[in-house]
Amino acid sequence: MNASIKTPDEIIKMREAGRQAAAVFALLDQHVRAGVSTGELDRLCHDFIVNELGSVPAPLNYHGFPKSICTSINHVVCHGIPDDGKTLRKGDIMNIDVTVKTADGYHGDSSKMYVIGESIQGERLCRVTQECLYKSMALVRPGTRLSEIGRVIQQHAEANGYSVVRDFCGHGIGSVFHEEPQVLHYDGYAPEADIALAEGMCFTIEPMINAGGYRTKVLRDGWTAVTRDKSLSAQWEHTLVVTATGVEVLTARPEEDLSFLQG
Repeated sequence: MNASIKTPDEIIKMREAGRQAAAVFALLDQHVRAGVSTGELDRLCHDFIVNELGSVPAPLNYHGFPKSICTSINHVVCHGIPDDGKTLRKGDIMNIDVTVKTADGYHGDSSKMYVIGESIQGERLCRVTQECLYKSMALVRPGTRLSEIGRVIQQHAEANGYSVVRDFCGHGIGSVFHEEPQVLHYDGYAPEADIALAEGMCFTIEPMINAGGYRTKVLRDGWTAVTRDKSLSAQWEHTLVVTATGVEVLTARPEEDLSFLQG
């Protein structure tokens, strides 16, 4: 498994891509509520990315994906397709996955959970899933092995009675949307794939955690992945770069306290 090392100039471009992805969530925070359709959220994001940021939504037409963001509600694990006929209701939980491709050709990829109204089970799942992400981010520094990232996610999820999706993973990112390395969210690396992190690597960590079993299936649309047992699923994602002493979170949002990280 090969992983590219980004140059200082490339990291500057990645930093801007990450900033733009975070800006999309600042917009979404104002509009996600009961009664809004996922199709409307998709249009808002598309217009903002194109007209305000001067970039393009990377998911649109990527291998045929028909929309500009992914909206994954309740038992949808990932790659949910926005639809004017899908209206948010109180008690729903939803992941929105945003990837911006800047005019320079670099990608910022992030996702965030939203709880519509109140959902005790959903809120707990979302919190534990974000903790899985944060615990894994705290390990990122030169010399950390990929297996350590997956192991801490799996341990925290299972300690809370949840399971980790095996069918999807994090990934390297840069001028290419998805590149090496693959970042597993469970302890499943073959020895030859368990590489050590190095300064300048850029990748996403994006754990998908289920309230029930970890098995998933893809619906007939060819994109929407759901839990086989219809249990709730949550996901959080950031784009990261390994620094000399730790990690920089390129898609960090203003509401997050990331002071626990080494820079």
